[in-house]
Amino acid sequence: MSGLATMEDSRALIIERLVGDSGEASHVIGAGRSLAERVVSPLQKRLSGEIGAQVTIDLRAVEVSRTTEAREQAGDNFAMTVVSSPVSSDALTLVMDARAVAVMICALFGGDPDQAVTPIQRDLSPLEADVATLVFEEIAQILNGSGKRSLDLRLPVPRAMSGHEARRRVLRDGAAVRIIFGLSTPTESGTITVMIPQRVLLVQRNGPGAAGEEEGSETDWHERFSEEVKRSAVTLEATMPLARMTLGDLALLQAGQVLEIEENAQGRARLSARNKTLFVCEFGKLGQNYTVRINQPYDAGQDFIDGLMPG
Repeated sequence: MSGLATMEDSRALIIERLVGDSGEASHVIGAGRSLAERVVSPLQKRLSGEIGAQVTIDLRAVEVSRTTEAREQAGDNFAMTVVSSPVSSDALTLVMDARAVAVMICALFGGDPDQAVTPIQRDLSPLEADVATLVFEEIAQILNGSGKRSLDLRLPVPRAMSGHEARRRVLRDGAAVRIIFGLSTPTESGTITVMIPQRVLLVQRNGPGAAGEEEGSETDWHERFSEEVKRSAVTLEATMPLARMTLGDLALLQAGQVLEIEENAQGRARLSARNKTLFVCEFGKLGQNYTVRINQPYDAGQDFIDGLMPG
């Protein structure tokens, strides 16, 4: 297993580890809004015509966010599913709050649209989760698109999770665009949140109005990083391996005891930021100041192999 081929690859990997792929905010929001606006009308027709639910769909917000914030506006009871694609295990995260689920249940099972909808203040039932899955499937199919600009989602969507499972599901952090749709009757409304990682939205669809355009080069993609992200300050930490010892030896250590540093430890220092290892370095000294010289980008795969066969 070899290291990164070029410094450009190394730089891209470091940015991804620290903040996730992130585009210029105005460009991201524009791409997200262009996508969302094309969804509203077809989704309205499918829910009202094919499914028979007399509800209204409207676009409420498109904003830059993080994928971990998908559930923050959904309250305690909600339905959620995560859809994968060949380029991302979380290409689409859909969250439907309890009010939206109640609206759909009422619309599908003959509730009077002019009467108040009873709110759901408990974990969703299996039937309610199935209804949420039905809505998620319709949204995902329309968002997926077709041709070169398709998100290439793996459909059908996984069955919606709810309750403890949905609240405890770990979402991978990363820059995303959040699209919020309203689902309503004359007396009640709820929200459906769609989270799309920016790397999926911008790379797969190349932004708004990209039909017929050639795929952007990797250089073009890097130019989209906002100046704010590039200027973000991080704390660098350099650590040097000390020695290997058994747990028994570790338990016998006492205050004041001097430990010997391995002979080649100085050349195996690691430079990290935000608990992410970035480079393999070498400690040194320049005048009265200690220094760290970068030797090569950190290769996690090679480090794993080396750990299996310690010297």
